[in-house]
Amino acid sequence: MTKQEIVNQLTEQLRQQFATMSDAAKAAHEASTGEAAKAEGKYDTRGLEASYLADAQAEQSQKLGRSLRIFESLTLDDLPAGSSVDPGALVETELDGDISYFLLTPCAGGINIPYEGSDLTTVSPESPLYQNLLDCDIGDILDSPELMILDIL
Repeated sequence: MTKQEIVNQLTEQLRQQFATMSDAAKAAHEASTGEAAKAEGKYDTRGLEASYLADAQAEQSQKLGRSLRIFESLTLDDLPAGSSVDPGALVETELDGDISYFLLTPCAGGINIPYEGSDLTTVSPESPLYQNLLDCDIGDILDSPELMILDIL
């Protein structure tokens, strides 16, 4: 599977998450403004709680939408042999005999997909793991978690 095929698969997963979150945000907004949200007494806070939920889900939906737009135009090239880890790198690692893959993406960290019989996880710049992986070379070992870099693609 090429990096572009990976990006396409991640884009589709983001598209599905965005649709789900958008529907949830709309439902929460309707719940916060509908008849059921009206207070029945001075201590009834259902409407207020529903509006907080609606705001948070709308914000999450907007964030997913931004990530989706980025992934829809994202192109990741293979790195030349002997390269250090850079943004866009696909990094093969080993931890206690288990192989894992990490793709350094500009956003949408934490998405998992199957890859080469293991898991591939996206890591974004906000992640400490992203920062720790940058500039690593094949054979380097990270301290926490103790990952060995096996390959950089």
